[in-house]
Amino acid sequence: MFRVAVIFLVLTACTPMLVSPENVEEFCEEKARSARSPTGQASVGTNSRTGGFSRVEIGVSSDFIAGHDPVEVYEQCFFDLTGAFPTLPPVLR
Repeated sequence: MFRVAVIFLVLTACTPMLVSPENVEEFCEEKARSARSPTGQASVGTNSRTGGFSRVEIGVSSDFIAGHDPVEVYEQCFFDLTGAFPTLPPVLR
């Protein structure tokens, strides 16, 4: 019985995880956007307890630094996760 459970766990761990195409598209589009330009956000505010505050985040991907084409980054990401090339181009807003 124990051997059967171990074999089942090993086989389960070796099977590919099923990912929906919508999630793959969203993930790869975000990766392509980060290859197009640096990403970031800023926030400024105040509260009654501590007063004013600010926060700035800037992200730069290795694809952006290397100068990779965002569409190629999207296509390669999609292929790596699904094993097929995308049928629609990415939406890079």
